[in-house]
Amino acid sequence: MANIIETATNNGSFNTLVAAIQAAGLVDTLNSDGPFTVFAPTDEAFNQLPAGTVDALLQDIPKLKKILTYHVVSGKVLAADVAKLKTAKTVEGSDVKIDASNGVKINDATVAAADVAADNGVIHVIDKVLIPA
Repeated sequence: MANIIETATNNGSFNTLVAAIQAAGLVDTLNSDGPFTVFAPTDEAFNQLPAGTVDALLQDIPKLKKILTYHVVSGKVLAADVAKLKTAKTVEGSDVKIDASNGVKINDATVAAADVAADNGVIHVIDKVLIPA
């Protein structure tokens, strides 16, 4: 099996996310043993951001790191576990809201695919980029 970075890269739907992780210097962290749970926005999710947002974030590494670590929860939290939670503490330090009443939403992002296995954790595919308060 592959780690989180390799799994995201091999999937082909996370090119922007992987490029942002590389730019933010978080590759080594997400290649480590973890385990981590990553709420991974697709390239399409990044394309929904206002024009120029991704380029601006790539120039503001502290802000980029804050946003990326807001997509990561320590530990391996599978979909069955996520559905039982109301919030989850992110690596960034603040909580994401979880609503499992109609599918699963993380803040206002819908989980499009859950439990994508990786050696050092799990990826849940989401349809929006999460922005911390």
